[in-house]
Amino acid sequence: MKPPVVSVVKTTPRTVLDDYGKLMRLAQYRKELKKRHETLLKLNLSWSLYYPACSTEPWQLEGVLKTLKEDGYKRLHPVENRTVVTDVWKGATGNKWLPILEKYGLAYEPLTETKWVRYKAKADLPALTELFGERHTIPESFIGKNVLHLPTLKTHGHTKMTGAMKNAFGGLITTMRHHSHKIIDEVLVDLLKLQQEIHPGIFAVMDGAVAGDGAGPRTMKPKTKNILLASSDQVAIDATAAHLMGYDPLRIKFIRMAHDQGLGIGDVDQIDYAGMSKKDVLKTNYGFTTKKSPVIFWDQTLRKNYPLFERLVFHTSLFKLPIFLSYFYHDKVWYPMVGKSRIRKFNKTPWGKLWKTY
Repeated sequence: MKPPVVSVVKTTPRTVLDDYGKLMRLAQYRKELKKRHETLLKLNLSWSLYYPACSTEPWQLEGVLKTLKEDGYKRLHPVENRTVVTDVWKGATGNKWLPILEKYGLAYEPLTETKWVRYKAKADLPALTELFGERHTIPESFIGKNVLHLPTLKTHGHTKMTGAMKNAFGGLITTMRHHSHKIIDEVLVDLLKLQQEIHPGIFAVMDGAVAGDGAGPRTMKPKTKNILLASSDQVAIDATAAHLMGYDPLRIKFIRMAHDQGLGIGDVDQIDYAGMSKKDVLKTNYGFTTKKSPVIFWDQTLRKNYPLFERLVFHTSLFKLPIFLSYFYHDKVWYPMVGKSRIRKFNKTPWGKLWKTY
């Protein structure tokens, strides 16, 4: 079996759009995303408000679209879904996606406005079956289309880090996906199996120009890393991102499970690198440390240790209370008291200055 290729390219605010083209072509994306199929651009919306490294960055979206257009891709569908605490339109506005989509002649297609259908998978999907049974649905528009994921390089309180595999979480499960937090690693592996069944091509482009360290996926410390990653192997790109952050990828449960089940390569020693040399990739260690926000801490505590409270809080109308508390903590307390000061510092950096041009 031929080793997967992950391209890793250093970037700057001045060169980032062209660097995305170099990145994607080094990873031979055109071999994976055949033009005879339509292609979904699966955006990443972790917060309706803008916060560095949290959601798909505007230069990331533009760099990918510029490359696709230069290479003759025409049937493109930018999509994203809501969660119980995010809004697809507010997020697209706050993260400055809409003007970029308009510039490239594309319409935003929120998954809240598309048809969801039951899909009988050929693969065994034990985690999804346990959680949703026959009630699990996916967007009908996903079936038979390529998918190109646009995650960012960041930590995550539920999964230690998040990347390409986690990005499918927002596309292939409805807003009920918060129930997946109990067995999140198993769910991510099931979703990769499902993707490999319904998508003729899968590719991921990860932005680490500014990366997120700490209590991800929202309340992180933005750190300039000037790095971009791309691959058709969703396990390999996540393993590489985890390694760069300073983690052993095979000790991250969802990466290990996917590797062991032959869904991709999670051992960085078995991955070929383009752009940056393998030696330079393997010696890089950002020293990130994953922390848990109060919202994630209590979510995990109730779901895993108190089954009675879990049923009461997350499966009845009382669920409106944790939704409100999450919104209030993130948007009304942490963002104005902590987030805005970090954004002010970020705005003085070269990447912050680029952000303000959009």
